[in-house]
Amino acid sequence: MDPLLPIRSLDYTVIFARQMAEMRAFYGTTMGFPLHKELSPRWVEYRIGSSILALTERGGRFDDPAPPIGALSLQLAFRVAPHEVDLCAATLAERGVAIVSPPTDQAFGHRTLFFRDPDGNVLEIYAEIFPRS
Repeated sequence: MDPLLPIRSLDYTVIFARQMAEMRAFYGTTMGFPLHKELSPRWVEYRIGSSILALTERGGRFDDPAPPIGALSLQLAFRVAPHEVDLCAATLAERGVAIVSPPTDQAFGHRTLFFRDPDGNVLEIYAEIFPRS
């Protein structure tokens, strides 16, 4: 750790949603993340382990032009146990989520599953399947 920047963890991720209603339904219902807090219809927070995932709309403090829906803006990776990757794939498919890349063992030591949220952001569910060298 850099003693001049004593950052210890990443606690909070904010997604500037382009389709707020669809994104809320996806993260709250499809993904099943528990609602942590709703500060307004334009700001909701979900708890994922020790982290917070917030959805908001542009405006207020940051009002940059939005990239078009479907344009890659970010990737989020969610870790699970190795045997849970296939379960997640099946559950998401049952809930109508299009799987971009099915569960695959990668040479770098992860079993991965890729899909997208309603705004087109890439989501990954992964498990470490062997230690990296």
